[in-house]
Amino acid sequence: MTFDRYGQYKPQGAFTSKRSTRFAQLCPFSPSARNEDDISAERLPASTNSDNRLGRFEAAYVGAVVEPDFRSNGSSGGMVSWVAAELLRRGLVDGIAHAKPSGEGGFFRYSISRSLDELHAGAKSRYYPVELSEVLDQIRATPGRYAVVGVPCFIKAVHLLREQDELFRTRIAFTLGLFCGHMKSARLVESFAWQTETTIDAVSRPEYRLKGPERPANWYTAQLTLNNGEVRQKDWFYLADGDWGAGFFQNSACNWCDDVLAETADISFGDAWVEPYSSDWRGTNVAVVRSPLMLEMIEAGIAEGRLDLKAVDADYIANTQAAGLRQRREGLAYRLTWQKNGLRPRKRVAPSADLPFPRKLIYRLRYDISAWSHRLFWLSRQWKQPQLYLRWARASLQLYQGLSYGRGRPGVWARKLGLTKRND
Repeated sequence: MTFDRYGQYKPQGAFTSKRSTRFAQLCPFSPSARNEDDISAERLPASTNSDNRLGRFEAAYVGAVVEPDFRSNGSSGGMVSWVAAELLRRGLVDGIAHAKPSGEGGFFRYSISRSLDELHAGAKSRYYPVELSEVLDQIRATPGRYAVVGVPCFIKAVHLLREQDELFRTRIAFTLGLFCGHMKSARLVESFAWQTETTIDAVSRPEYRLKGPERPANWYTAQLTLNNGEVRQKDWFYLADGDWGAGFFQNSACNWCDDVLAETADISFGDAWVEPYSSDWRGTNVAVVRSPLMLEMIEAGIAEGRLDLKAVDADYIANTQAAGLRQRREGLAYRLTWQKNGLRPRKRVAPSADLPFPRKLIYRLRYDISAWSHRLFWLSRQWKQPQLYLRWARASLQLYQGLSYGRGRPGVWARKLGLTKRND
């Protein structure tokens, strides 16, 4: 896996040839690969619940970790790190593969944590591209049982690999999924640097979501620590590309994904983007528990007072991720109509253009912002003219927010077009 000129990872080498049957069966976006429904049906045949938005599951919860340090050290309610730590403490795994800060070849990389201290060092959200090849080589070389933490396409890829390779089928014992809106390219943090009056070469450590009682959980603040120790901050709200839903620097493959909630994982986690939790600065998780063993672990944590969780239904979970589900269901159905039959990805969503014109306009604009953000940023880097990209980004964001929904009411252009329902 290597970075392309846009800061997105792409596979390279003879193995990735169009004639490679094995690669086609491993890539989570390949039409030759099994889809999420097929994988889940085989892995979780006796699930108590099944929902076309959440997938198969045993139970769902909202809440946070009570046990010290997990919630305070994480971006949200601390549930991902708590479950990973519990797997280590119970001796169910020898290591956890997850994204951690790295001083080599990028700000973050996948590595294996074998202790609680190492695990805590990898807490918090990382909106930066990473890839699995190095850590999979380590799992292949070192006997033991492992858990892998990842976004939906990574977890799906792990299961596709397990189907082909008995060694990984034996050694990767658990998968912990992260709800995903889309993946960003490496240029996002570089844009943060430009907008805080510095350069990417001067940055030693980025933080994407700071916690503090002065800001609600859904008010993201980016922080860059520079090589000289100086710290610079800026709220996402004031960034030219700080509206996540607009799609700046979105990985192109994310336009064709229909899995928001990591349906093939043993347990999946997201943020509780509903009140009163979205205003709670401490952060709150929603969790979809899919395997019986994970359910036993969660129920034990609740009974012991280590977890403060409340059981919720599928509609509650879906409501916390409503915007992402619209993009991956309604929006995906529309995007599929743009492709000719021979080039159309095979997805669980049927192609459909049965949408009001303003909704189509929003999906078109989001797609174009995603594509052109890569191109304009690349051009700005080549010409050493950050303002070229930033002026375009501000204008694009203004147009997007004028069409979409924000601060509880439709944007100005949405009102003029008669778009009065939520459309983010």
